[in-house]
Amino acid sequence: MIRILVAEHVPLVRRGLVASLDGECDLEVVADVGSAEDIVPAALGVRPDAAIIDVDLPGVGGIDIAARLGEKVPDCRVLILSAQPNPGHVRRAFAAGVLGYMSIEIGPEQLAEGIRRMISGRRVLDTDLAVAALEAAENPLTPRELDVLRLAAGGARSKEIAEQLCLSVGTVRNHLSRILYKTGARNRVDAVRIAGDAGWL
Repeated sequence: MIRILVAEHVPLVRRGLVASLDGECDLEVVADVGSAEDIVPAALGVRPDAAIIDVDLPGVGGIDIAARLGEKVPDCRVLILSAQPNPGHVRRAFAAGVLGYMSIEIGPEQLAEGIRRMISGRRVLDTDLAVAALEAAENPLTPRELDVLRLAAGGARSKEIAEQLCLSVGTVRNHLSRILYKTGARNRVDAVRIAGDAGWL
């Protein structure tokens, strides 16, 4: 029996996933949660074999919490579900140790088979997503530039970014200039949009 944790913030979708998975003779949902913050505590309590996580969980995103789950419960294989998959998110997910990434539009039998394949140690990815991920451009931003852009995305001004990252205002402005150049953005709002769409943030 494969023991599964389901993390989905929309109650109706979560119940549908639980009912679908419990309908399989070799799958059993041992926990279901509606927020990212509940995933690790629940997993530590029930020690599931697999976790199905919505990429768009409020607060901490699905990919970030998947990485944290991998650290705390390393035997738990993670499959991400997304309503709007994009190649950048796929690359980030696999870099975070996720073994599966699928669209929420898939059928119940495809999800069940994906879980079985993942438990056997194989990666699981929709064909269309796999091709798109291979064709997607590499992230041109450095880790520090990403730090700056994430704070800018939250509305922080150059001075606030400088204080939080222990940098000079001039250095922050230089980072922002390079970000605009590398992304081809018109301004920082546009850079945030471009980086977000590409899955770099």
